Amino acid sequence: MARPLRFGILAGEPSGDNLGAGLIESLRALYPKAEFVGIGGSRMIAAGCQSLVPMQRLSVMGFVEPLGRLPELLRIKRRLEQLFLAEPPDAFIGIDSPDFNLRLAATLRRHDIKTVHYVSPSVWAYRAKRIVKIKAAVDLMLTLFPFETAIYEANDIAAVCVGHPLADSIDFEDRKMQHRQRLGLEQDARIVTLMPGSRSGEIRRLGPDFIGAALAAQRHCSQLKFLIPCAGPEARSLIEAQLQAAAVVPDRNFQLLDDSHLAISAADLVLMASGTATLEALLLRRPMVVCYKLAALTYMVASRMVKIPHVALPNLLAGRELVPEYLQARVKIPVLRDEILGFFNEAPGARVKVDKMLQEFDAIHRQLQRDASAQAAAAVRQLLNAG
Repeated sequence: MARPLRFGILAGEPSGDNLGAGLIESLRALYPKAEFVGIGGSRMIAAGCQSLVPMQRLSVMGFVEPLGRLPELLRIKRRLEQLFLAEPPDAFIGIDSPDFNLRLAATLRRHDIKTVHYVSPSVWAYRAKRIVKIKAAVDLMLTLFPFETAIYEANDIAAVCVGHPLADSIDFEDRKMQHRQRLGLEQDARIVTLMPGSRSGEIRRLGPDFIGAALAAQRHCSQLKFLIPCAGPEARSLIEAQLQAAAVVPDRNFQLLDDSHLAISAADLVLMASGTATLEALLLRRPMVVCYKLAALTYMVASRMVKIPHVALPNLLAGRELVPEYLQARVKIPVLRDEILGFFNEAPGARVKVDKMLQEFDAIHRQLQRDASAQAAAAVRQLLNAG
């Protein structure tokens, strides 16, 4: 009797955990007895992945920040290498976290283990020379966005754009009023959702500016109300401390909640950190202002390497500045205050501009809606069959 297929699979971030869970479910539909072992979060574990290390131990980002965790990361890598070389999986699937996953994949591929990387590294934005290492590390690249495949095709690397699972899970119905009702908000309220990020570093760098801009805007427009979704207990504690420092008591004017989808959907405008959440706002068709601040040393390194005019995902997908974006020193309370107040200003032509932007959001949504998890599983099956 043939043994069941066995997949090594590894995610290091909550977004990767979501992608991994969908992929596991779709692969299990093709291979009902398949086994999955590696590292994942709660969703991957619920889908049947045996996680050898808590996923949070890999959740580190930036150019400089990982250095402090390097010994632990190297120990985890060695443990996984030993496991996968002693009991080779039919394929190893690394989900995002490229600095860790691609190094592991390169070792496994040298030992004739098929390797897949799910979510393209930003080689089109910076460190383009990484394409050589990627070619040595992966048999198949699964991308989320159509513009990402060109660099792989040009370098003779198999790549498939599978679309984004968020585009599959979010439909085209606007539920703003239903979600306002759930939150006890007036149907005609002026609502801004503040999303300074999910990681503690992001919240520390952006939270005070977002709260300061909200208070400054409220002094000019008393009807404004603010929703702040929290990505977990640590994020909530940080945001509560920042509100307290600004002498703000959470109430009907500043509501904390745990559901980002609900908070975005109920809003008129979203002030947010750059990241996956901007895609969620686009798919829910909510105008947004995107900001980002990196640690000073990380920014000094990154600013010398990044070769693209925009960093906000909606702007990358549109190929132009579709939504306002502010980086590093440009993130200032008066600037963000004016963005909030300007959005609610009933100037002639303002509504037309917003409507055109929302039409582009809709077109991008349709382009990304491809049944991503099923497409990814099908591409993995094709790789296995080719072998």
